[in-house]
Amino acid sequence: MIRHGWTDKINKNTTLNEFFGKEEFKKNINEIEVKSVLNKAKKRDSWFLLDYSLNPYSGCSFNCLYCYIRGSHYGGDTVQRLQIKSNAAEVLKKQLKRRVKKGEYGIIGIASSTEPYNELEKELKLTRRLLEIIARFKFPVSILTKSTLVLRDMDILKEINENAILPPDLKPRLKGGVIVSFSFSTPDEKLAKIFEPNAPSPKERLETLQKFKKEGFKTGICFMPVLPFLSDSEKHIEKMVVMAKNYGADSILTAGLTLFGDKPNDCKTVYYKAIEKHFPEFLEKTKKLFGEKFHPDPKYQRELKERADRLSEKYDIRNRLI
Repeated sequence: MIRHGWTDKINKNTTLNEFFGKEEFKKNINEIEVKSVLNKAKKRDSWFLLDYSLNPYSGCSFNCLYCYIRGSHYGGDTVQRLQIKSNAAEVLKKQLKRRVKKGEYGIIGIASSTEPYNELEKELKLTRRLLEIIARFKFPVSILTKSTLVLRDMDILKEINENAILPPDLKPRLKGGVIVSFSFSTPDEKLAKIFEPNAPSPKERLETLQKFKKEGFKTGICFMPVLPFLSDSEKHIEKMVVMAKNYGADSILTAGLTLFGDKPNDCKTVYYKAIEKHFPEFLEKTKKLFGEKFHPDPKYQRELKERADRLSEKYDIRNRLI
């Protein structure tokens, strides 16, 4: 059952089945209950500064063809079904209460393996509900998204930004308790439409980032995954770096593509099919680059990093969060 009256349309006596229609629900949506929703990292993530991860949903409506959840141990086949963690709010309250008692404040990453602002979030407001709880317990957050819907929650994020209790070692280095980052695989609108078919356009994401920057938030761009032979050239990376700088991003993190699995819905299979359809001249080169591994050749990754670092330095924008 859906609780908390997340919208006027969904009350505590309404199931997702009833709200979305039985057939559509059965095909695309699962409602699940979880025992834990807040995951503690053994060690703070050096890239994203995360002490905890929090995923309100499992799976994603944006359907990015390269999504590493497809076929990886993080998601398996579940990416094909959007799952709502219907009891996430109750569970999060209990978990944060325990962490507060122990003084274990840290940055909560929303979300590490799904899109927190997918299409269902417009109605369900599950991510918003979780942010309200986080604000109550004064934990800092880092949001990673492709969606413009994050603007809806700017009021709560402002509260968190002002009142969150940062870990002692991060207090001198972070001015506020919120980091808002946007994910890109390319700044090119046509490429994005192929590989991120249901996500807002790169321009829309940049404009949303700019609005957060103007309101005083720390903002970042995650240029990952960079697509081999499509968005990894000097010219392409430079375009992304310049756009990041012009729209007010404080940092840009760049990383290569990972491809998992060999089943029909796994990301390696789906990605290769897209390359074969739209860019057949790059199919064999891409397959050779990965071989039997899930990551590109180490030499390629090293050269990509050097290229991105050099361009970040050229345009005076950080290649790390702090």
